Amino acid sequence: MAPAGWHVPTDAEFTTLISALGGESVAGGKMKVAGTSLWLTLNTGGTNSSVWAGLPGDFRFNNGTFCDVGYYGSWWSASAFIASLARYSKLDYGSAIAIRNSTNKRTGFYVRCVRD
Repeated sequence: MAPAGWHVPTDAEFTTLISALGGESVAGGKMKVAGTSLWLTLNTGGTNSSVWAGLPGDFRFNNGTFCDVGYYGSWWSASAFIASLARYSKLDYGSAIAIRNSTNKRTGFYVRCVRD
């Protein structure tokens, strides 16, 4: 649940953002904070030219374990894929691609709210 006056973006809103940034093949780099002080190793394409300031972190698997600190940043959308799965967008340290996919709703990802 988002604070009053805000909402969790839908998969369609993520798609609109990614399209506005040039498509999936380059949008991820434009969304990631530049450099390797936060993103590990390569941070391929990370320019933050969109000022979205995507940060890396770990995520929680549906079994409760955490992994991949510094390698990925994943954000939930408000869109369900099927009853047990929801859509998310992901940034990867080794790629400029913005990945959209779905996974178990019990997985722990970030949420970035959008002002209504």
